Amino acid sequence: MTSPRQVLPGTTYLVTRRCAQRQFLLRPSRATNQLFLYLLVVAARRFGIQVHAFCVLSNHFHLVVTDLDARLPAFHQFLDALVARAVNAALSRWEAFWAPNSYSAVKLVSPSDIVDKIAYVLANPVAAGLVGSGSAWPGLWSAPECIGGDPLAATRPKHFFDPKGVMPDQVTLPLTTPPGFASAEQFRTELLHALEEREAEARSLHCVRRGFLGVARVLAQKPTARPAPGEPRRTLNPRVAGRDKWKRIEALGRLVEFVKSYRDAWAARRAGEEEVVFPAGTYLLRVMHGVACAAYG
Repeated sequence: MTSPRQVLPGTTYLVTRRCAQRQFLLRPSRATNQLFLYLLVVAARRFGIQVHAFCVLSNHFHLVVTDLDARLPAFHQFLDALVARAVNAALSRWEAFWAPNSYSAVKLVSPSDIVDKIAYVLANPVAAGLVGSGSAWPGLWSAPECIGGDPLAATRPKHFFDPKGVMPDQVTLPLTTPPGFASAEQFRTELLHALEEREAEARSLHCVRRGFLGVARVLAQKPTARPAPGEPRRTLNPRVAGRDKWKRIEALGRLVEFVKSYRDAWAARRAGEEEVVFPAGTYLLRVMHGVACAAYG
C-alpha cells in the first residue's frame, strides 16, 4: 500500500511535476506562458494557496507554496488537470500529459530551507544549461523582486476556455513572503544572495563543459522532443527537506509516527470500528468519506 501523505495547514512545500516521457510539452511560448500563469493564479485563489516562487521549464515545473487550509492535493489536481487538457488541445494531442508518479511535494522544514529551495527553483534554467541567468528564461519565472510587491495579473486565454463559462476573465495573485521572515525585504535579501551563489556555480560548470543552449534554440525545440539520454532514474522521492540534520530527523520522526497511526486507524476501521479517529493530516479519507481526525496544533 502506498504510504499516506500527511497534509497539514500552514505547511510550505517544494512541488514538482514532470511531463510524460520528459517531452518539452511546456516549451515556452506566449500561449503556454499565459495559460499556465492563468491556471496557477485561479487554482491558488480557489484553494487558499500562497505562492512564493515558480519556474516552468520545457518538461517540468517547480512551485514553492504554502498550503493555508490543507488543500494542496485539490489545488494540484485542479491545476494539473486543466494544464494538461488545455495544452493538449493547443498541441492537438490526446495522450497522457504528465509522467506517472512524477508528482512530488516536499515539506520544507525551516525558513533557511525555504530560501535554499526557492533559490534552487529560480536557478533551475541555469543549472539545466539552458540560459546564463534565470531572468533570461523565456518561460514563466518569478523574479525575486516581485515577492511582496504588486500582484501577478493573468487574463483568461482565448483558446480552450468558453468565453461564457465560469472561469473569470482576469485574476490577480500576490507573490507572498514565506512564513518565518520578518519582512519581504529580509527575505529578498537572503534569496538574492543564495540565488547568485547557485547561478554562479552553475555558470562556471556549464562554461567549462559546453556553454548554454540559449533562448533561440530553446524556443526552436519541438514540443514532442525530449532531452538526450542520461538523466538520473529511480532516484529518491523525499517528502521532507531540511539542511539541519536534527530538524530533518525530527520531521521524519513525526512523519513515521503519522504513517503508523494512520495504518493502525485504517486497520481498525476495516475491522468494523466506525468511530476510529485518524491522525491529524489525514486527507483523502477525511475529504471523501468524512472520517473523524485528531485536531492539529
